[in-house]
Amino acid sequence: MDVVDISRWQFGITTVYHFILVPLTIGLAPLIAVMQTVWHRTGNEQWLRATKFFSKLFLINFALGVATGIVQEFQFGMNWSEYSRYVADVFGAPLAMEGLVAFFLESTFIGLWIFGWGRLPRRVHLACIWLVAIGVNASAYFIIAANSFMQHPVGVVWDDVRMRPRMNNFLAVITNNTTLVAFPHVIAGAFLTASTFVAVICLWWMARNGYRARKLEQASLSGDDTQVPATTSPSQIDATPERLRHDNVTLWRPVALLGLWVVIASGIALFITGDQQARLMFKQQPMKMAAAESLCETETGASFSVLSIGRQNNCDNIEHVIQIPNMLSFLSDHSFDSTVQGVNELQAQYQQALNMPNQNFAPNLFVTYWGFRAMITWALGSVVVAIGGLWFLRRGRSEIPRKVGTVMLWMLPTPFLANASGWIFTEMGRQPWVVVPNWADADGDPLRIHMLVQDGVSNHTPPIVWTSLIGFTVLYGALGVVWFYLQRRYVIEGPGEKDAIAPDVGADSDSDKPLSFSY
Repeated sequence: MDVVDISRWQFGITTVYHFILVPLTIGLAPLIAVMQTVWHRTGNEQWLRATKFFSKLFLINFALGVATGIVQEFQFGMNWSEYSRYVADVFGAPLAMEGLVAFFLESTFIGLWIFGWGRLPRRVHLACIWLVAIGVNASAYFIIAANSFMQHPVGVVWDDVRMRPRMNNFLAVITNNTTLVAFPHVIAGAFLTASTFVAVICLWWMARNGYRARKLEQASLSGDDTQVPATTSPSQIDATPERLRHDNVTLWRPVALLGLWVVIASGIALFITGDQQARLMFKQQPMKMAAAESLCETETGASFSVLSIGRQNNCDNIEHVIQIPNMLSFLSDHSFDSTVQGVNELQAQYQQALNMPNQNFAPNLFVTYWGFRAMITWALGSVVVAIGGLWFLRRGRSEIPRKVGTVMLWMLPTPFLANASGWIFTEMGRQPWVVVPNWADADGDPLRIHMLVQDGVSNHTPPIVWTSLIGFTVLYGALGVVWFYLQRRYVIEGPGEKDAIAPDVGADSDSDKPLSFSY
């Protein structure tokens, strides 16, 4: 591989790894704020236990997200310095807003929230977690605004002196219509991830408690306690069947229902915002739309490809096996008989418009086609969780079969994989551009503002980039093991009994340590 390919692999690996952590942070912060608000309003100690339990998992994810996010921004200077120089006059503003406003907001108030248990008044402490939730979502907005410029450059003019775009309208950059459509879609995906995370853990605990309660009852009747499953949770060592079922009814079931209903709401939001993104992509990036369907020739009343076979990166050898007639045209602009341009026609148009007769403007069709379908398929895992969870919790039920709890646990990675697949599709479908020409307003300067991927890399030799690629991959792999180990440990351990004790402002006893819920 040449330096361009290696640099792309490095950026892709660090980005995908970082974005495994991001959706959970964005979605879980508001959910924890809701849990703490319910406790604040009702005084129900079980919601306090839920708040502190999921706070442990949130803080682990947040810490690794910050660490990988910082490295992510270093990528712009490491392997993509030419790209950074090209977009410097544009990216500076939204990235500065993300750092100075959003990140400082979340990092400041998360500190107050962590150390403020028992030290801040309850209302002030509650406000801190809501400000953290606002901060993480605001951070996402400014990052997406910067990314949207790469997808659809607006708010700039061409600078003939510096030979790069210069921002002349900050408001246009941060209100880019691509941003306004992409942001709700990303946030809906984050809420889907976090709510599935919460619901699955609650359902698994309900199955675990029910199984353990039945074994304890059987042991009590038979006088044989050797068949009782061992537990590593301190709160369950001396638990009785009554206490386990009480936790199911008062703790796990209400929180599971919160997660399940948010799964449904975010799934509906994803469907609506995804439709909006498809119609906008049809106008702004028709090549990505064609590549997503491996549509090589222009068609009127184009069909949606459910399955195709062949060497999918080669338009001469693709066979669409299963199709839905006219559906691609409908997804493009809500008309069943609209015309959708194919890869070959768009390739000829781009070569002529940009006077680049030897440049291939088509992305990798295989990755784009299957990335789009992987995104949809993985998201169905959350649908299984929502339907299954609500079915087993109907009519006030709090018993979950053990096998169902195991199946739910296997569904936990699916929203993470759906988010990663969506970003792979979005970014790979943009290739070979790192800044896509503004085809929607293709007159004068807007069309002139563009950059190919090979023009954005730094002037490094392949061994240098290989060294950093291998180093980051090994380091991130180790961090991934640590992340999984900590999440698994604290999920299995569960909420502690002392987490139900409401901290008193000014208390100095050992039981009221501010960090007692986070180690």
